[in-house]
Amino acid sequence: MGKNRLFFALSLLVAAAMVLGACAQAAPTAAPTSAPPPTQPPAPTEPPPPTAEPMPAIGSPEHPIKVLFVPSVDAQTIVAGGEIMAQALNEATGLTYEVSVPTSYAATIEEMCASPADTIGFIPALGYALASNLCGVDVSFKAVRFGFDVYWAQILVQRDSPYQTLADLAGKKWGYGDVASTSGYMVPLVMLQEAGVVPSEAIQTGGHNQSAQAVYNGEVDFATTFFSPATLVDTGAVVWKEGDDPDIPADLVSSCKLNADKSALVCGNYRVRDARANIREAAPDVVQKTRILMISPPIPNDTLSFGPDFPADVRAQIEDALVAFSQTEEWAASIGSQDFYNWTGLSPATDAEYDFVRSMAAATGLTLEGLGQ
Repeated sequence: MGKNRLFFALSLLVAAAMVLGACAQAAPTAAPTSAPPPTQPPAPTEPPPPTAEPMPAIGSPEHPIKVLFVPSVDAQTIVAGGEIMAQALNEATGLTYEVSVPTSYAATIEEMCASPADTIGFIPALGYALASNLCGVDVSFKAVRFGFDVYWAQILVQRDSPYQTLADLAGKKWGYGDVASTSGYMVPLVMLQEAGVVPSEAIQTGGHNQSAQAVYNGEVDFATTFFSPATLVDTGAVVWKEGDDPDIPADLVSSCKLNADKSALVCGNYRVRDARANIREAAPDVVQKTRILMISPPIPNDTLSFGPDFPADVRAQIEDALVAFSQTEEWAASIGSQDFYNWTGLSPATDAEYDFVRSMAAATGLTLEGLGQ
């Protein structure tokens, strides 16, 4: 019996050891802890682009305001008078101005649209109508000439010619200044078309002065230019009214001559103000040699307009300065000169006043491309 008990006890120990070994093998083993990924250095950042230098302020010496004049009269006269205006505006506003005369009416409009924030343009009614449609050029003032803020086209013929009516000009040679000129071309074109008058030839002369000279020289049968009524020498008043004969009274024609300093063409107590007066030195007997056949319906006067993006606060300064300048003696040596644009004052203008000019351009199919460069 003692041996059997010892064997049984040993068997129990062996069995217990096997159970414990099995449990130890079944126990899960912890997964080894992964090492954290290495820290990546931050991506290099691009240096910020260099800051662009700010645009010089409009009206500064580095960024002058462009004052553009259409070449309707001698360019040197315009530049000289324009500089007088620029100086006066500079003194009033502290801003800097740059005067220029582009090569044509179309080039003036193109410049205003290309530089919308820094241009001022002295442009005629038709030019304004096209410019406002094209890029939003905005009118501020229109010219006053001797109490009128409208003007007229005139048809000039030689005084001894047989022409008495518009119909008489059919088949005749026409001289005009620039196809963008309202009085020099556009309104007369409509008048001729409405009357069914077809010229034998249309010759571009280059300006109002040249057109008047072409009639005087006999190079064309008739020419179209601007008309302004004569004024009285002693008072400066205009006694003409629409519907009257637009020419100098017939009994005074033979008396027409240059005054002493050649600054005016006078006939008795009348001072000639239409385009013929601009060639008075080259042709002092122009009134004796040419006459006004007829004038057109009234046209809104030419404009002072601003580029579409011109700063409102700067524009207001310039407008105030121009009104003040128009009351000075220097005005008469600048844009008020008869040899320049002959503006005797300024009148506030609205865009709507030029609607009929737009209609006229649309009716004849005129576009900027048709103005010539």
